Amino acid sequence: MSAAAKTRVELVQERFERQLAAAGDVVAPLADDAPLAIGSRLAARRARALFEDMALSRLLDVASRELKKTNRSFYTIGSSGHEANACVGALLRIDDPCFLHYRSGGLMMARARQLPGSTPVFDTLLSFAASAEDPISGGRHKVWGSRPLWVPPQTSTIASHLPKAVGLAVALGVARRNGVDTGLPHDAIAMASFGDASSNHATAQCAFNAARYSRKRGSPVPVLFLCEDNEIGISVATPRGWIEETFSTQPGLEYVKADGSIDAIFDACARAIDLCRSRRVPVFLHLRTVRLFGHAGTDVETGYRALADIERDEARDPLALAAARLLETGAATADGLRAIWASAKERVFSVMDEACARPKLTTREQVMAPLFQYDAERVRESATGVVPREQRVAHFDGKLPEEQTSNTKRTLAAHVNAALHDEFLRRPELIAFGEDVGRKGGVYYVTADLQKRFGVSRCFDTLLDETTILGIAQGAAHIELLPIPEIQYLAYLHNALDQLRGEACSLAFFSNGQFQNPMVVRLQGLAYQKGFGGHFHNDNSIGALRDIPGLMLCTPARGDDAVRLLRGAIATAKECGRVVVFLEPIALYHERDLHDANDGAWLFDYPPPGDALLPGEVGIYGEDAFDLLLVSYANGVRLSLRAARALERERGVKVRVLDLRWLNPLPYSAIRAHANECGRVLVVDECRATAGGVADAIVADLTEHDVRATVRSVRAADSYVPLGGAANTVLVQDADIVAAALEVLRS
Repeated sequence: MSAAAKTRVELVQERFERQLAAAGDVVAPLADDAPLAIGSRLAARRARALFEDMALSRLLDVASRELKKTNRSFYTIGSSGHEANACVGALLRIDDPCFLHYRSGGLMMARARQLPGSTPVFDTLLSFAASAEDPISGGRHKVWGSRPLWVPPQTSTIASHLPKAVGLAVALGVARRNGVDTGLPHDAIAMASFGDASSNHATAQCAFNAARYSRKRGSPVPVLFLCEDNEIGISVATPRGWIEETFSTQPGLEYVKADGSIDAIFDACARAIDLCRSRRVPVFLHLRTVRLFGHAGTDVETGYRALADIERDEARDPLALAAARLLETGAATADGLRAIWASAKERVFSVMDEACARPKLTTREQVMAPLFQYDAERVRESATGVVPREQRVAHFDGKLPEEQTSNTKRTLAAHVNAALHDEFLRRPELIAFGEDVGRKGGVYYVTADLQKRFGVSRCFDTLLDETTILGIAQGAAHIELLPIPEIQYLAYLHNALDQLRGEACSLAFFSNGQFQNPMVVRLQGLAYQKGFGGHFHNDNSIGALRDIPGLMLCTPARGDDAVRLLRGAIATAKECGRVVVFLEPIALYHERDLHDANDGAWLFDYPPPGDALLPGEVGIYGEDAFDLLLVSYANGVRLSLRAARALERERGVKVRVLDLRWLNPLPYSAIRAHANECGRVLVVDECRATAGGVADAIVADLTEHDVRATVRSVRAADSYVPLGGAANTVLVQDADIVAAALEVLRS
């Protein structure tokens, strides 16, 4: 085969093997424990192990390309050129949680070496082949991950995993102060690796900023940012010197550069890790690498890079440079290196066919199994637990919430506040945080006195960044804390939605349920706020949340239900490892009336501990009414009840109202049952008409299940919510419900 017809993989491999075959011993061999250079921490024996780990990583990349040729592998983004990250894998402990970049083959090989009996080569081949026996993802994706090695899988290509690494680093101190056993040693650190191009992403910048901010505030932040700088992101070059110029001068962020010989890189990595571990500060470790073989197997690198530039990088092949360094220092003999290489090839290629022959996922149920873990019995037991009465009496200053009679103590906001206090009393692992939740007690005072009663380690303010808030939540949830982050407004969530979609909710899926980050996200939102805000404070679209696989979403319409739902949500997160969004309708926080001014019909008594609502449990008003079923949630329930009274008084129509409570998953069985009984159904959806709410899903389900009912919906307009009275022109009103109901009744 001519050189022109050969792939870059073949050319690089042949060049390295020619170099290895021609190599001879240069100096007398070093003793196993002797360093490669005076003062270096890299001794000969360890250097040979690093070379083997680097070789295994390289050969796995070659194997993935070979398997792709026969359609037996589905992933070819490799680690070639980045193998020096094995130094970090060798130096970190396996109880230092690692969130890894996709070019982390060398690091994983070195890390696995610390765990006797591990089989990283075969495990990686199983992942290439998408085998159901892949020990981390179960065949769902090629990810670097391992439960025994404390490597949660990441699918990110844009460093969106960095906020959770910062979150875990911060949470280590929070957990220790709260007496929560994380299962990690007191000096553990978190590490996140990423590429130079990804460092520019907004999510990565959030993480760097949050780490520096937290350090400035005096918090320990033992996070190691490992930037693997190959100076290119797919086809876009990173300006020369950009990473060093950008990150070497940032206050609050220690900078260490790792470049040069394998022992120099090893020593620099050791310094960075020691600094992070001993001083509990964020460290930016700048590892100089090259990218070999292009971005992935499908990437024709010569289409956007000059051949001379590609060959210049190939001349800096870290595997070849490491071999030369080991020979010139006497850390290895030529025969020894050739034997290591031959053994590594045997380890990889002898089991390649076997890995491909292992079973694959074949059913929808198998694929989706980790997404919907739920044990109703365990959740019920957890949700209905109580603390001793005397403890509650002391905490609530002698008068329990269920004994309160004042109007201000019986609103939805007051009930959520009391429920949080009750849950914090019995669950020491709970922490609440967000913007303004601490000293102020929240914009609407829903977290009032939590910090005062439970301390700043359990209720604290964060910087004003939703990505950081959800990153802290994920990191904390990884180490046995149960976070309740608050997002101040629904519209603000979109700034950070990928932290739920791409990170938190995908974790169980890509780890086959081995890693979980349970949390309850308190989200304040929906519309109908009068005289305040416009779009950003009246956001009536939940479509982006309902679109996230595995995410659970509930919303109360009244105060007592809010308490019961919150208990169910916290128990579901705790017992099943789920991500639950608790959507609080702001317009109902302090609402007291239902039909008439001062009727007090929307004030409710506080449900004492032991009473909870679980997924699928709906609310029913007018169970004996059969003329029409109104299906709604949150503000829509109150609107529907007013419309129902108008229909009965003016038309004699008997209306039943169903409060969904749970919007994801929707309680389809209950809806169908009540629809069959009533025969006519109107879905009242306060959110936007096109994929903004739940009406489309409910109407489709009733149709597809041949429910014998006339079905219609009334929904908000596809518009942002304007300021003031103009909002009423695009939001569902009582009159809209009555008009739509009459149309259904005429059908």
